[in-house]
Amino acid sequence: MSLLEIITRIHKAEELASRPLGETQLIAVSKVQPNHRVLSVLEQGHRLFGENKVQEAQGKWPGFLEEYPDSKIHLIGPLQTNKVKAAVELFDAIHSVDRPKLARKLADQIQAQGKSPDLFVQINTGEEDQKAGVIPSGADEFIAECRTLDLPIVGLMVIPPADEEPSLHFALLRKIAERNGLTGLSMGMSSDFERAVALGATHIRVGSAIFGARAYS
Repeated sequence: MSLLEIITRIHKAEELASRPLGETQLIAVSKVQPNHRVLSVLEQGHRLFGENKVQEAQGKWPGFLEEYPDSKIHLIGPLQTNKVKAAVELFDAIHSVDRPKLARKLADQIQAQGKSPDLFVQINTGEEDQKAGVIPSGADEFIAECRTLDLPIVGLMVIPPADEEPSLHFALLRKIAERNGLTGLSMGMSSDFERAVALGATHIRVGSAIFGARAYS
């Protein structure tokens, strides 16, 4: 599937949901993708990308950013506290704020560096033991704690359980966001992004559908 096809489908989903055209941002997930594939998408004019690991992004993006300085890079994978300094330096947004220790580390680095990526709180709507994120019953308290640290929380992120209807989890995420006065909704991937758009997604994360299958080493 081409980049143009994905964007066309997003616009169609926005139209069906009576949403403004272009309101949903497409994050092209470039994790574990070879540089020539990323370059191809850059050459097509796309400028918003997602990476899962700080170290991989550090090795990949400085060169691309020199040539395409208007590109934006979002961290969509888990963030270890010992990588916070590098993450604040490199990323325009972090979608995986999920615990008090990480929040405090982010607050320290944002103050030290005098700059900040946009921050999304990851919600574990399925309450899955193996998955990161704040469980829904703890979301309001954690968001409030982040705000006491002056963290720029702009929205929420979710990865629904693989074996459940994702729309139920997208709807729950939106409900949590609305009651906390947040407008950002990072939700929806290759298999379900149209349902996410219908429920108000502001950022969707699509990888292999754009770049092709990943070749994990």
